[in-house]
Amino acid sequence: MSRQDINRSGEMEVFVRAVELGGFTAAAHACRMTPSAVSKLVARLEARLGARLVNRSTRKLQLTPEGCAFYERSVTILADIAEAERSASSGELAAGPVRINTSASFGNHILAPLVSGFLALHPRITLDISYTDRVVDLLDDRADVAIRAGPLKSSTLIARKLGATDMVIVASPGYLETHGTPTTVSDLEHHRRIGLSYARSVEGWPMRDAGDIMRLPLTPGIQVADGEAMRHMALAGAGLGRLARFTVRADIKAGRLVPLLEDFNPGDTEEFHAVYIGQGGPLPARVRALLDFLAANVSM
Repeated sequence: MSRQDINRSGEMEVFVRAVELGGFTAAAHACRMTPSAVSKLVARLEARLGARLVNRSTRKLQLTPEGCAFYERSVTILADIAEAERSASSGELAAGPVRINTSASFGNHILAPLVSGFLALHPRITLDISYTDRVVDLLDDRADVAIRAGPLKSSTLIARKLGATDMVIVASPGYLETHGTPTTVSDLEHHRRIGLSYARSVEGWPMRDAGDIMRLPLTPGIQVADGEAMRHMALAGAGLGRLARFTVRADIKAGRLVPLLEDFNPGDTEEFHAVYIGQGGPLPARVRALLDFLAANVSM
């Protein structure tokens, strides 16, 4: 078979469907092929590329590193083809679904107020938004963009900085009336502090004391899975929480929460990034539109 006879986009589409649907049988059904035809197509693809894309020793379809890289590039190429066809038939308007994964805190306090403005500018884009504070695999979760705090760890992902926020310790007026107001770092040992239970949480609270930065060990009476749950616990008078300031700014202004020990605040900040798959190649217009909008409009 000559190079001109190879339907590369067709092969990519079948391979992508197999990855996203979790196996050859499901992909065969979606593509109206037989499972053996899908298996042979992937085998021919591997032979032409000279690389194994899929490990077949497990019941679940498992990508090799080469297969993961080929999948990421295939998704981008197929999206570009679709965008080119849409552009030729209906202009350059960004269109289609964008799947976003973000924390409940960022989603409720930053993203939600921006959604209507974004959709007014891009009425042909639809948003599928899910909230979780756990680290997600963009491939497994089929997310176009994940919005997360902290450094980028995977070289297969690209991050676009959206902003940064400082941290603040807060408690409700009711809690302080019952338990007293801490005025020194050592006072915190006598108060119930709310901690985070997920794996990325930092051990202890950093504090500035006598000019030095120390980390106060945290033995929380309560642990929660995300920052928004911590905020609600603090609002309910359950204890002290250390939270991103943007999540409690309105509560502080309304008097529902009181900032504590600001003179001992070390001034550490938490950066937020929009993270997406890619190696510097072109992005689908729908994803690029969202990233550009967030970069221009997110304010912490």
